[in-house]
Parts: sequence; C-alpha cells; structure tokens
Amino acid sequence: MLLHDTALIFGRYARQTLRSKFQILFGILMPLLYLLFFGPLLTGLPLGGGTDSWQILVPGLLLQLGLFGASFAGFGLIIDKSTGVVERMRVTPVSRAALLLGRVLRDALLFVFQAVLLVLVAVLMGLRAPLAGVLIGFLFVGLLTVSLASLSYALAMRVSTPQEFGPVINSLTMPAMLLSGLMLPMTLGPKWLDVLSHFTPFRYLVDAVRDAYVGSYATSHMLYGVLVALAFAALAVTVGTGVFRKAGA
Repeated sequence: MLLHDTALIFGRYARQTLRSKFQILFGILMPLLYLLFFGPLLTGLPLGGGTDSWQILVPGLLLQLGLFGASFAGFGLIIDKSTGVVERMRVTPVSRAALLLGRVLRDALLFVFQAVLLVLVAVLMGLRAPLAGVLIGFLFVGLLTVSLASLSYALAMRVSTPQEFGPVINSLTMPAMLLSGLMLPMTLGPKWLDVLSHFTPFRYLVDAVRDAYVGSYATSHMLYGVLVALAFAALAVTVGTGVFRKAGA
C-alpha cells in the first residue's frame, strides 16, 4: 500500500508540476546566472588540484540547485494547508508516509531534470567531465533533494504562514552555502574556515561530486560523500515521515 499510495501522490504533484512550465524553467535561473556570469571569471585561475574551473564550479552549482530548491519546497505544502488540500487528504485512507514520499520524489525528479539542463549549458560553455562522473553528480542532487525536501515539508507542517517559514529557511541555507564551498573550494580560504566547513554535511557532497567530475571515484572524498548523503537522507526521511504521521497529514 505504501508504494501504491506514494505513486498516487507522486502522480498528482508531477502532473501539477508539468502544468507549470515557469516552475520548471525559473527554478534553474539562479544557478544558470552563476554559470553564465560567474563562471567566466574563474577561467584560467589557479584553483588547485590541476582541475579545470568548470569542474570546480558546475558541481557546486548542481548542489546549490538542490540546496535552495528543495529547502523552499515546503512553501507548496503551506499553500495546500491554507487552501484545505491537506484537510481533505487527512480524511482519506492514504498512507501518511506516502503523502511525504510522493511529494519528495516529485521534487527529486524535478531538480535532477533541472540539473541535466544546467550541465548541458555548462558543456556548451566548456565543461568537460566523464559521463560516469556526471551521472554520479545527478545521484547526489537527487539524494540532497530527498533530504532537504523532507525536512522542509516537516517544518512546513509545524508553521502556519510563509512569514514564519521563509526566515527559518534563509537563516539555514545561506550559512550552509557559504560554508560548503559551493562556489570555490574551501581549501582556498583560511585554515579556520576550512576546518569549520567540515561541520557542514554539504561540504562532503561538494567534494565528492568534484572528484567525480575529474574521474576520481575511489577517493576518501567520495566515500565520505556517499556515507553522509545516505545517512542524511535516511535521517531526514525518518524525521519527515514522523512529523507527517503525528500531524495526521
């Protein structure tokens, strides 16, 4: 029943997304602007490791897409609550966990699709990366989306208005972006900042995807990235489903 109900909820929100072309295209706008206007500034700079600047920037932009997009996914749930959609779902026998998982899987598919578009544009601008590395990057985007969307929906169930939701998300996503090294490797900064960034789980994901983009798969960065991504996803889904069950969503 869980799989059936999850597919049902996923289908509902997937159809809703397909009817909103602006959501699909404009969700990629900020990473695309960074790619177009910030990427050329890095060309030829000594970024360390002997890698191309695009192999540094693009993995960060992929995870930035998942970070900001999935973190704000809860806004849709707040709208559903205010319009009575959640109340109507409460009286159905559908699995409460499926109400979260269906939404989360829709988000993961959407952001992976946007990640594909971003990589295609990056290739046109000069990115060169092995296919296996690119595919690994998409998997990390999917895992990050599952994690952050689950937590975002859990928070949305706890608050009543967008005015409560927005500041909380902003106060969490901005430090995460700055400390994870999305734009540039943290090793380029002072030692204390590099050490502090290791307390941010996103740092490990960024390092792993950058290794994948240069064809280095059997590295400590990759191992730590995979372990952190899987553990974070498992924890976030557990927290999210727990909130949904308690709220009777």
